[in-house]
Amino acid sequence: MSRYFITTPIYYVKDAPHVGHAYSTVNADALARWHRLVGDDVFFLTGTDEHGQKVARAAEEQGMAPLEWTDQLSPRFAEAWAGLDIANDDFIRTTEPRHRVAVQQFLSRINDNGYIYKDTYRGLYCVPCERYYAADELLPGGFCPDHRIPLEELEEENYFFKLSEFQQPLIDWYAAHPGAVVPEPKRNEALSFIKGGLHDISITRTSIDWGVRVPWDDAHVFYVWYDALINYVTAIGYGQDQERFDEWWPSVHHLIGKEIIRFHCVWWPAMCMAAGIDPPAHVQVHGWLLLGGDKMSNSSVNRISPAELTEEYGVDPVRYHLLRDVPLGSDGEFSAEGISARYNADLANNLGNLLSRVTTVVGSKCDGVGPAPDPDSRLAGVAADVLAETTAAWDAGAPHLALESTWRLIHETNAELETAEPWKAEPGPAVDAVLGSALEVLRLVAVLVVPAMPSTAREIWRRIGLSGAPADQRLPAAGVWGGYPGGLAVEKGAPLFPRRKD
Repeated sequence: MSRYFITTPIYYVKDAPHVGHAYSTVNADALARWHRLVGDDVFFLTGTDEHGQKVARAAEEQGMAPLEWTDQLSPRFAEAWAGLDIANDDFIRTTEPRHRVAVQQFLSRINDNGYIYKDTYRGLYCVPCERYYAADELLPGGFCPDHRIPLEELEEENYFFKLSEFQQPLIDWYAAHPGAVVPEPKRNEALSFIKGGLHDISITRTSIDWGVRVPWDDAHVFYVWYDALINYVTAIGYGQDQERFDEWWPSVHHLIGKEIIRFHCVWWPAMCMAAGIDPPAHVQVHGWLLLGGDKMSNSSVNRISPAELTEEYGVDPVRYHLLRDVPLGSDGEFSAEGISARYNADLANNLGNLLSRVTTVVGSKCDGVGPAPDPDSRLAGVAADVLAETTAAWDAGAPHLALESTWRLIHETNAELETAEPWKAEPGPAVDAVLGSALEVLRLVAVLVVPAMPSTAREIWRRIGLSGAPADQRLPAAGVWGGYPGGLAVEKGAPLFPRRKD
């Protein structure tokens, strides 16, 4: 059994979650569910980032203390993920005592190893980004390239991390681990930044007190990014359960948005080296979910809540759309028209139609009892190819290709039924063979769509008379043709996905 430790970014609690956050979380959940299907020991972590200046300011604007503010907002993320059927194993908050302990121990280790020093820093700072910018990184007029707002000039005494000492070690590490950051253009972006020259970076603040205190100098708090990145090791026992940490850390897979590449692909691996642990094994970088061509954000004119979507379309259709239409690594446009089109084409007309017509004809031609599949069916070969393609796609971190392949099996089965027309034939062995094979395809599809649409998978499984749950099956054994036993009561039921009339 292999271990698979997958993480999302932890989300700022400046406002409520939006569908851009949901995009990361649904993809991580689907990858976690896939790895459970293939028998891996999985640990799936998400959570909230609750320290830093912009959180403190947001709380102040509401007339609240920072912890009171984060106590109010953090549960909204947990609730949003429950509403999207996210099966995370842990939800971490950076205000938790376990995290404070891990941060202090991790950064104390870096300090003890000689990679931290005190100095005075003066620079241009973006509060929403929680980072300093060099002048050549700014838009004309000195504006933040992400938030398009003027930056603040700050000067204060800070502790610095000797990032400059890790330029060559990072270059060597990238050379030795070419697949550690994907897709390749994002790896090249990080490597180009490293080769361009690394400068030491400020890691503490004295101008704010909302954060984890520096254990060797309590006038300072750790800057939010250095606090936040350490959540990944907090959750697996760093500084508190060494055996558990050693078991899980080599198997880590970070799923992140492209705007935080430098933090995760430059600063974080260097911090790990400085602390005496291996850099993260794998970082998958995804693009932005766009609305009207702009990045989905917390601004009032460009945000959609996950709850709004699930209320309108249902949980599994939203999950399917996010996984199917926006390939990991690329930006993708989100629109009501896009989700409605995908709903009607793939879910109502194909998967829903296949389940409806098969269960209906089993009711009329087989007295509601599902026959066993034909071992020599043409669909057996299609199913074998689809299983191989789907497995390769999920393993490569490409859910959109995995679902495209799975839907090829659905298309082929609908085409086979159109050719055979069992609803027009007399009951008998020929009809049984066609319907039994279609039921076997539904069994296989129920297993293969578990990562994307877990409740849909359970309902298909139930309607074709199978006991247990498709998520409890294990691939590749459950993907072998002939697993549907026949002789089971099949239920027609209401349409799985009633066609929309948007």
